[in-house]
Amino acid sequence: MSHAIAPVPTTMALTAADGYVLGATLYPAVPRPVARLIVAGATAVPQGFYRRFAEFAAARGFETLTFDYRGIGLSRPPSLKGFRMSLLDWGQLDLAAAVEEMAGNDGLPLYIIGHSYGGHALGLLPNHHKVAAFYGFGVGAGWHGWMRRSEQFKVLLMWHLVLPVLTRWKGYCPWKMLGLGEDLPRDAFVQWRHWCGFARYFFDDPQMPDMQDRYAAVTLPLMAANAVDDLWAPARSRDAFMSGYRNAPLSTCDIHPEGAARGIGHMGYFRSSSQALWQDALDWLVQSRPGAAR
Repeated sequence: MSHAIAPVPTTMALTAADGYVLGATLYPAVPRPVARLIVAGATAVPQGFYRRFAEFAAARGFETLTFDYRGIGLSRPPSLKGFRMSLLDWGQLDLAAAVEEMAGNDGLPLYIIGHSYGGHALGLLPNHHKVAAFYGFGVGAGWHGWMRRSEQFKVLLMWHLVLPVLTRWKGYCPWKMLGLGEDLPRDAFVQWRHWCGFARYFFDDPQMPDMQDRYAAVTLPLMAANAVDDLWAPARSRDAFMSGYRNAPLSTCDIHPEGAARGIGHMGYFRSSSQALWQDALDWLVQSRPGAAR
């Protein structure tokens, strides 16, 4: 089967339940849709980073939507200084708006591909029952204790010295200044750092007692795939977080980046060199449906 026809993306706006307008891009399926797919990105990663994956999926019949969480990329306000939000908004409002947009009544299944935070966002959805299956890359709890010792030092230095100073100076977290991604609203940075101080992220936060039950309500099939050279989300970090989906059928996969010139790390899942991983993910999503041929 040839996939030579490239889908032509269109930009669009999504409106979250609280009225916030998000920038999104729709990649129409070629030649016709067999399923719908949402890409739920990582923290501070703009949707353009997932363009090649979205084109790949669309060329294989998956009508695909990418979007930016509020405060990021096309969903960034004129100024991040003084911009108020909760990190939970990205899942319970922003991703939820994407689900509402893509969930049709024509019988086509809706899937989510998540990267890092995208695996957190799933459990925050008020409408996860409209999603048929989820495949996550690089999902982890974020706790430095799950990381290699050399990486622990770097992360703690960033959390407790470099980023607090820069954030106080700018009024937002200047992530882009460090070459790590898009700038972050101050509120998002403060919450992210706080929850990464717990071994199981916000599941261990005594101020978030409802999280256990919220994630236990998710019952759709899940796959969590992590590269063995992912320094930020190694397998045990993944397992610590994904255990929160205690009532969902969960599969995990440890990816060995054999033959990958630059390895995979935390961001390489969506490089063009990882197309074999993309096909595996799409195949798994389709096969996860009840009655699908195995």
